[in-house]
Amino acid sequence: MIEVKDLYFTYPTGVEALRGINLTIDDGEFLAVMGQNGAGKTTLVKHFNGLLKPTKGEILVDGVSTQDVSVAQLARNVGFVFQNPDHQLFSETVEEEIAFALRNFGFEETVIKKQVEWALNLLDITQYRKTSPFMLSGGERKRVALASILAWDPQVIIMDEPTIGQDYQQKEKLMQFILQLNAQKKTVVVVTHDVEFVAECNPRVILMSQGKIVAGGIAEEILTDPKVVAQASIVPPQITQIFLELADLGLPTDIIDVHEASKILLGRMREKS
Repeated sequence: MIEVKDLYFTYPTGVEALRGINLTIDDGEFLAVMGQNGAGKTTLVKHFNGLLKPTKGEILVDGVSTQDVSVAQLARNVGFVFQNPDHQLFSETVEEEIAFALRNFGFEETVIKKQVEWALNLLDITQYRKTSPFMLSGGERKRVALASILAWDPQVIIMDEPTIGQDYQQKEKLMQFILQLNAQKKTVVVVTHDVEFVAECNPRVILMSQGKIVAGGIAEEILTDPKVVAQASIVPPQITQIFLELADLGLPTDIIDVHEASKILLGRMREKS
């Protein structure tokens, strides 16, 4: 679905943000992009819908170079939810916000009404339909921004730090929703610092540092290797850290799932009893 070929990007200030990125994201894949601030994560994913154009190299989305099409054309298939929802919200009410892109893409009014209702219910924001998005909390505005993207059903969904401002319950709902999208063969790309969230979802992970990809693989392999995560200046999930400390007791060190960890520990207790 997305192919990145020898991508370099330099901002007008002269800062070289990306240096020789090569990456393939398959149709229907769930990918997490991780790394410290300034690693180039957001700069990378902004190339996927043409918000940024390569200084050198090429981005292909569904076989089409982003150099050859406009952001508006790419947006029909690639939805982008910004880290700061205020960068994409502008309508007077929540329902108008969700309906805007649908009208812009030429959907019929009956379809628009149906999709708006679906998105309001999906993100649990029906009670705010007549409210200005700017009267809502940061977490609620983020859900409005996500609803406004999902309403037109793009094939690729990019989320930049989606868990910021969300409580535990909303994070759980978001995780289940992303997994549902993935089961529907949507391509999902999440930029995040939240290692606990990634550990629960267990997607493919790429780690970035100083504009380069320094490691890649499934989450349970990448996030349980202290040397690998150190390259991107992140720490393993808390449950992984505990099991690493207990490695001398014969416990596995590649654990990122709390439920799996619980089964292992309960099994050991039963063996001893």
